[in-house]
Amino acid sequence: MKVLVIGAGIAGPVTAAALGRAGIEAAVYEAHDGPAEHLGSFLNLAPNGLAVLRSLGMLGTVLESAVCPSTAIEFANGSGRRLGRLEDGSTELEEGLQTVLIMRGALQARLAEAAAAQGARLEYGKRLTGFERTGSGVSAHFADGTRAEGDVLLGADGLHSPVRTAMDPGAPAPAYTGLLDFGGVAHGARAATPPGTVRMVYGSRAFFGLQTAPGGAAYWFANLPHPEPPRGPEAPGPEHWRALLLERFAGDLPEITEVLSASPVRDFTAHGTYDIASLPRWCDGPVGLLGDAAHAVSSSSGQGASMAIEDAATVARCLRDVPGPAEALRRYERLRRDRVERVAAEGRRRGAPKLAAGRLQVLLRDLMLPVLFRTISLRKGHSWMFDHRIDFDRDVREQLPA
Repeated sequence: MKVLVIGAGIAGPVTAAALGRAGIEAAVYEAHDGPAEHLGSFLNLAPNGLAVLRSLGMLGTVLESAVCPSTAIEFANGSGRRLGRLEDGSTELEEGLQTVLIMRGALQARLAEAAAAQGARLEYGKRLTGFERTGSGVSAHFADGTRAEGDVLLGADGLHSPVRTAMDPGAPAPAYTGLLDFGGVAHGARAATPPGTVRMVYGSRAFFGLQTAPGGAAYWFANLPHPEPPRGPEAPGPEHWRALLLERFAGDLPEITEVLSASPVRDFTAHGTYDIASLPRWCDGPVGLLGDAAHAVSSSSGQGASMAIEDAATVARCLRDVPGPAEALRRYERLRRDRVERVAAEGRRRGAPKLAAGRLQVLLRDLMLPVLFRTISLRKGHSWMFDHRIDFDRDVREQLPA
């Protein structure tokens, strides 16, 4: 069997490595000219995703590129009043499974290197233009005029997946959530968070997150309630968004505007946050979707990368254990859908307070959040996400009835 994987972000290289471990040939095709190591901001990798990487022999190289642990969150409102603190519990797990902060580009590059070291083939500059079924499988077509033939085609090509569009033209399109996302790294700002802790601030008009690394660099992100901006030539530039963020956070904690002021203008590129309604299907015959192509999980869940990594291991196991590509992909979807949709719902729930607008809504939010955080802490609210483990060597047919 040969599997064509479209996209070399996070899910793609992990899928290729997992398929190789399962004894299945895989090739990854990426539209960019290289691993895009300097593309994007940072993210968190949670214990459940780290555990999958460990089982595939990819964890060491990833942890070497991590910035620092990120195992606790302290919450405050815009005036600095403490709303709560949550430990994620990962410090109690075995070494190597503590939540970490890592630059997205570095993660993608390390995963690509690790997959290639395990024998996976990655080809860059291959932009998918379409695919067609053949008598023996699938033929993928690329913008440079080349084709690739395989038995299975997997779309790990992100939120605006061409594979999803071609597989099911009627599938729900990504919907804008009402939030713009920004992120960057500031040097020289007088801001500090406790070791391993990210500070999240529910400001009066926007949301801010900050974690300082041991060397003093301030890793920050901001979520701004805003109508969806235009794209292309009419899109506002970074200078516009920098000025708007500084204005929206005026009157909130002074460290926020200090960090923003110390950040380079290039950090103020707006990224819309999108959600995908539950897709009617993740697969069609020998074609399947994983990661954001199948389910855009809100960044508020802290699980986007880890969900993609779990998908990768699960689809490889299904293709290994279940006879026939179409049935294997259906089994993969049945194994993953309930968990992913539960995580997506949790992310939406956690993200809702960021949209509070108006003095009364903000007041009610600040009264409600301490109760919510205490409840989550008492119930160990992260555990059902973080404690999930995938036994790569276990036959998937033992886990779910056909």
